Amino acid sequence: MRFVDEVEIEVQSGSGGRGASSMRREKYVEHGGPDGGDGGHGGHVIFGADAQLGSLLDLRGRAHWKAGDGSSGGARNKTGAVGESLTIRVPVGTLVRDVVEDIVLCELLTDGEERIVVEGGKPGLGNVRFKTATNRAPRETTPGGPSVVRRVQLELKLVADVGLLGFPNAGKSTLISVISAARPKIADYPFTTLVPNLGVVAADDVGGSFVVADIPGLIEGAAEGRGLGLQFLRHVERTRMLLHLVALDETDPTPVRRWQILRDELRRYDTDLLDRPEIIVLTKADTADEKVVAATRKAFAKAGAPDLLVISAATGQGVSALIQSVWSRLRALPAPALLRV
Repeated sequence: MRFVDEVEIEVQSGSGGRGASSMRREKYVEHGGPDGGDGGHGGHVIFGADAQLGSLLDLRGRAHWKAGDGSSGGARNKTGAVGESLTIRVPVGTLVRDVVEDIVLCELLTDGEERIVVEGGKPGLGNVRFKTATNRAPRETTPGGPSVVRRVQLELKLVADVGLLGFPNAGKSTLISVISAARPKIADYPFTTLVPNLGVVAADDVGGSFVVADIPGLIEGAAEGRGLGLQFLRHVERTRMLLHLVALDETDPTPVRRWQILRDELRRYDTDLLDRPEIIVLTKADTADEKVVAATRKAFAKAGAPDLLVISAATGQGVSALIQSVWSRLRALPAPALLRV
């Protein structure tokens, strides 16, 4: 399936039904009077989060979405039928923005969460509503409220506990395939990961788990749109911590320099990302001897790097320690609900 994380569509609520103008006319009823009922309320446009969806692809082929109109009221105080509300299902992590007003209407961060984005038109009033002591036979009614059209932009930002960052071929896809059931494409050439992948990692023996997002490889200039960076940097925003993967089998640029380059890209995209808890993970340890590993550790320490772990996803070296370290750090962080902005 194609991964689509940004879509612009037009949504329209239903109009309210018109109130009825009717006078009671029944045999053997000596005193008639107004009996026109109210119209029906127009349908709302609702966005609902669905954890079973992983992309906005289903919305791309339809430009206009409309809820049902309310029907007119009737005689004998009959209220018109309520217009059918339209619920548009989107992936968890979708942000809905009004294009014209440039405001965020809502963010859907939990499965099953629903938000009314466009309210339906209010029902019109029937003539029975206008009966008074001095006006016993009113003919007055009101039309239903108009429908409202909104141009909205949907932007999907994956919700995950941990984001895997690194240059192309840093070993992100291999790691997520080892620690979870995710099965991303893996190959020995750059940019094999073209879409973000999510994996659930079992963390301990008592049912603990966390969600990892494999962000496609970033390169220098990602914040300006080079490579696949700008398209996927948005998915880093909702991660609670970062695992910065640096391969030991590459020396140009040096591991420390690669880490510094991507830190700079994060700063240029959003300075708040630099405050996100981070663990540097030296990958592909099976391809480097102990002297290279020791020298790399020393270089990172000199550069003032935070926590550093060494792993080989291919052999399993250090993977269990990495999972436990991540789990320990996550348990000390605020709950995911605090990620809402």
